[in-house]
Amino acid sequence: MAQQTIPLSSDARERLLLDIADTVPAERIAEIHFFPPIRQGPLETGVAVVAAEHEVVGRERHVVYTARYRWTRKGPDRGKWECEVVAEADAPLGTVEAVVRGVQQRANETTEPEHVGGDDARARITEARCRTTP
Repeated sequence: MAQQTIPLSSDARERLLLDIADTVPAERIAEIHFFPPIRQGPLETGVAVVAAEHEVVGRERHVVYTARYRWTRKGPDRGKWECEVVAEADAPLGTVEAVVRGVQQRANETTEPEHVGGDDARARITEARCRTTP
């Protein structure tokens, strides 16, 4: 079955942001790069690269995380959501762009990932939490 690159839905983006915020304190997020998800059969998978400020005094370093999700969109397991956010590296912020390009090349992706700055990411996380908090 062929893979299809699709736009990141607001539902998937919101869920992924909340999962990222469960691992990375929102106030430390410097930027997030969302790659277009891929839908193959009943599954949608997506990746984001997150740069978070590191707690190292006197050094401008960032922890680079990879956030991956797998969402079952159809079939008997419809709605199943799996996500992992993993720290991959400690690097200067400028290096994050190289990581993003590497992910893009490995995925053979021609579409630019959506870049979200830290302030915008925090605002989106706050909005998402307000919508999902009873």
